[in-house]
Formats: sequence, structure tokens, C-alpha cells
Amino acid sequence: MTTSKDTTYIQTFDFAGKSITLEDTEAMSDDEQDNFIEFKAGDKLPEIKVMDDSGDEPARGEWGNKLDFLFSCISVSVGLGNVWRFPYLCYKNGGGAFLIVYFIAMTFCGIPIFFQEVAMGQYLGSGGMTLVSQLCPILKGVGIATMTVVFFLDIYYCVIIAWTFFYLFSTFSSLPDLPWDTCDGWWNTEICFRPSDNMTSNDILLAGYKMHNVTKKGITTLVRHTATPVEEFWDHRVLQKNMGVEYGLGTVQWELLGCLFIAWVCVYLIIAKGLHSSGKIIWFTALFPYFVMFILLFRALTLPGAIDGLAYYVHVDWSKLLEGTTWIDGATQIFFAYSVGMGALPALGSYNKFHHDCFKDAIITCIVNTLTCLLAGVLVFSILGYMAHIQETTIHEVVNSGPGLVFLTYPDLVLSLPGSVLWATIFFVMLLVLGVDSEFCNVEALVTGIVDNWPDQLLKHRRKFTVALCALLFCLGIPLVTNGGIFMFQLMDFYSCSGMALLWVCFFQTVAIGWVFGAQRFCDCVEQMTGHKPNIFWYLCWKFFAPMVMFAVFVFYCISYTPVTYGHDYKYPKWAEWMGLCMSYSSMIWVPGYAIYYLLSQPGTLMQNLRDGFTPNIKRMQTLAKPPPLHVSESGVGLLRDNSEYEMGNLRRDDSFNI
Repeated sequence: MTTSKDTTYIQTFDFAGKSITLEDTEAMSDDEQDNFIEFKAGDKLPEIKVMDDSGDEPARGEWGNKLDFLFSCISVSVGLGNVWRFPYLCYKNGGGAFLIVYFIAMTFCGIPIFFQEVAMGQYLGSGGMTLVSQLCPILKGVGIATMTVVFFLDIYYCVIIAWTFFYLFSTFSSLPDLPWDTCDGWWNTEICFRPSDNMTSNDILLAGYKMHNVTKKGITTLVRHTATPVEEFWDHRVLQKNMGVEYGLGTVQWELLGCLFIAWVCVYLIIAKGLHSSGKIIWFTALFPYFVMFILLFRALTLPGAIDGLAYYVHVDWSKLLEGTTWIDGATQIFFAYSVGMGALPALGSYNKFHHDCFKDAIITCIVNTLTCLLAGVLVFSILGYMAHIQETTIHEVVNSGPGLVFLTYPDLVLSLPGSVLWATIFFVMLLVLGVDSEFCNVEALVTGIVDNWPDQLLKHRRKFTVALCALLFCLGIPLVTNGGIFMFQLMDFYSCSGMALLWVCFFQTVAIGWVFGAQRFCDCVEQMTGHKPNIFWYLCWKFFAPMVMFAVFVFYCISYTPVTYGHDYKYPKWAEWMGLCMSYSSMIWVPGYAIYYLLSQPGTLMQNLRDGFTPNIKRMQTLAKPPPLHVSESGVGLLRDNSEYEMGNLRRDDSFNI
């Protein structure tokens, strides 16, 4: 060893073809035979640098600065779900009543789990697939289930980006007008009706449309069946959808397929060099949507009927609080909007430096996410109030469910703006940014989770693996751009990435951290990283409140289960419903399945394997290079974790952090 003027001890050695430098302010004693480094809470960690083959970059990427991580969390948690899912669920569950449930779930479940995932990813330096397995080996199936959920999400989420590209390109196809502002297109039908601001003129035009009997809740009424140009453009031009899955998928919508290909190319180009190269991109994708939304909000609030929409938004229907679906939808929206249980948050946290204060970032991100939902709610309900005013109907009749909401309300809004082509362009660019920033973070989470689990085979070929994975996801998304693709899309959205599957993953993950690893031990880990210990509120949430809420929601979800529908009237055939349930089970089955495999495959007795399975097994990395091995705790050196030449052992209390 050599000593610098300021008594800094430096040790440099070759490891697997890489140059590793260890700097510390104290010399190692002669009796430290294994050279294991012990760090206490609040102490500054020695700087450990792992150089790649070029000698100028870490083997595992890290953020260029602290704000890159904050904006990445905002990007992955704020997306299209805030724009269409939150307003729809709020409308469905009584407006203000849903907001009450939403804030309760956010306080006791959403924010604590969000911080928990980010902190554990930072502490262990690992993504979602390997995180739980280190804390509770028998529950490694939770990580696999997480990656399965993200795998499904990546397939259909990119289809939304493809729809956005289609609308963006279509904006310039009928200049100086917009293609969804006419009933003269080849895709329009005889029931197409284009309303205007003149109510008298609308009444005269409506008189020429046929009346039909419509039965709802046992009451039959006589109404005129019409469709706006915006609706028909969505159904018959963009989707070109058929009558249902029982009629087959039909043919590929080639224009949408081309848009899907462009979407995946964009996603890959952003993540090609890893998250550490995407920091500046994330800044733009996180901030630009707010610029556009505030401009649209100003216009929406000045529209006739907007005040009626806002009144519907904040009105509290107290009877809704007695319905289980209100609580289920509120909790589901928290999980979906915050991206918990998706593996993305631990992956993002794993790129932080060990002593980064992720607590502040987690709180800021959750507040921004919630404010974005509320802002989107004000914007959407203002538009819905205007649409109901123009069409002389109620807000309940105007709202459409699912992803179609954003492609029906906002295009209708831009028609009322001067320079509608420009506004349409700005709006769909905003949607594009909202979709892409969440998609590439989710794909990065999937790549990171898989590579972390098989570093020997994949770490050196990460870029090639990313290309292959994106190509596979693109191919699996092709059925979703066929004539029957929208029905398959709804099945995936309902069954694969929300509801039972997501609640199942989040519950066992929280149990693994709060009960097996220990909520108190986790608090100590947070103190080691940030220098301050979480208070009793966070401990109670991680230990009791969050698991209890998720368990109650999951049980009630199963009891009150109803099959998925598309829109207001289409019901899926039984075989399609079972196919959707299989999507849910394909991720859920990994948790009990791997637990059984673990008990039967380990060399000990069943009881020994059971005890070992519930014993935290945080990886300890031990170099095999010569001179004598240098043992380094993983939680202290996240950047070294992915090197395959390390031996993985048990992290013991006497040779690691004081946890």
C-alpha cells in the first residue's frame, strides 16, 4: 500500500481484466485476514471504482447527477395512466368519494411502498427480479412475477404509443383541416353526427336521425343513436375494429404496424446506452407534458359547460364509500400510477450512489404524481363538461372507458381551438412524450431485472440482449394492431398488469421486506444510506398498514370480481375471459411455484430449507483475484455487484453493516 500526503490509503489491483482502485482514510490492520470492510451508519464509504474495458466508465451505469434520478422517477410514474385512467375511475366512483379513498390509499400504502422499493434498490444495487430473492430466498418467485407483469405491460403499452404516432401523422393528412372533424370520410357511417355550438341547428339536424329503443337497468327509453366524427375516426379509421374477439383477429392494420415499429425504434434508441446516458432526455420528457397541459387547461376552463364538469369532479357521493369497488379502484390506481410492483423503481434506485438521500426524491415524486392526476382530472372533466354541453347530454353518457378516453376527449377539444392543427400536433407530441418516457423506463427495468439475474451470460452482451428483447416485444404486439386487437388490448390491460396480479406481487414483496427482512432492519438500512432513521409512521406502514390494506383489497377484489367488458355493452365470451385470467395466473403462479421448487430442490430437509428460505441472503461479493481476496459488502459497493467473478455468500451480522 502507498500513503498520500493527506493520509489516504490507496490499493489498486487487476480484477477480471478491469482496474479496481480502493481509497480509504485508514490503513487495514494485519489481523483483517479477509480484508472485509465494515461501515457504520453515517460514515463515509471508501470510494471504490470499477473500470470497464475502456478504462473510463463504471461497469454498471450510474446517474450523472442527483436530479437525473428524481426526473427518472417522475418519468416512470407519471404517464398516460394519469391522463385517462385517474379521471375515468374518479368519474366512475362518484367524484369526490373516489378522491377520499385515493388519498387514504396514497398515505398508508402508495408513498410508503414507493419509498421502500427505491430504497431497497439503492441499498442492494439490484433491480426488481433479484431484490426480493436476497431478502427472502423462498420468495424469489415474486421477482419473476414482477418481470412477468412488466413483460406484459411493455407489450401493450407501446401500442398506445403507436396509436399516438398514428394520430400525429394523421394530423397532417387533411390540411388545413383535421381528419376527425368531418362525416365525409370513407370510414364514416350513416349515424355520424357533427355537433356545433348552435343548439338550434343541432336540434334540427338530430331530427333526421332514427330513434332506437335502449334498455338500461330495466328501463327502456327511446333515443337517437348517433356517433361523433371523433368516435368514428377512432373506431373505424385508427382501429378498424371488428365486432369482437369471437370474429377473430382479422387482418393487420398495416399503418398501425408501421407506427408500432417506429415506437419500438424510439424506445430502443433512448435506452441503447443505459439509463446513465438517458438523463438529459428524461429531463425533457418529465417537464414538457406539464407545459402543454397548463396551456390546454387554460383553454378548457374557459369552455362553456366546463364548470358543470368540475362540479361533477368534486361532488362527493357518500354512498359510494360503502361500495367495495370504490376502494378497489382507488388502491389499484395508486399502484398503477406510482409504478410500484413493476420492478422499475428498484432498478432506478440501483443506479444511485449508496449515500444518496432517496427519501426526499420519493416524497417529491409521489407529490408530483398526485398533483398530475388532480391536474389531469381538472382538465379532462372540463372537457367532458364542454362535450356534454354541446351534445346536450350528461357527463355520464359522454365518458368512454379504457385507453380510448384520451383519444376521444382531447381531439374533440382541439377542434374548438383556433389553429386546431397546431394544437393537435402539440397535444399528440405531449402524449408521445408521456408514453415514451414511461415505456423506456419499464423496458429498462425488464432488461435490468433479467441481466441482474444472469450476469455471467448477459452483462457483457447487454446491448444485443436489449435489441433481441425489443424485437420480441414488437412481434408479440402485432396481434394488438389487428381488427380485433383492441379487444385483446383490453384483456391485457384488465388482467395482466393490474387487479389481482399487481396486488399479489405488491403484497408478497411488502411482506418479504417488512416481515422476513424486518421493518426495523430496513429502517436501519435507510439510516445507513441517508444518515437519518425513518420515524414510527413509516415503520407501522411497512410492517402493518400496507400489508393489511393490500390483503383486504385483494380479498374483496376476488369476492366482488366481475368479468371485463369493452365499452358499455360488449361482453367477452367465456373463453376470452379464461384467457385473460390465465394472463393473471401466469405471473401469480411463480410465487407459490418457486416456493415449492425451493423446498424440494435444496439439499437439506424440508424444515431446514424452510428456515433457510426465510433467512435473508444478501449477496456478499468476494473477489477471487490475487493477491489475497478483498471482500466487499454489496450494499456498500453497488457498482461491483454485476461482475460474475464474485462468490455469493451469506451476509452475516459480524462481517457486514450493523443491521
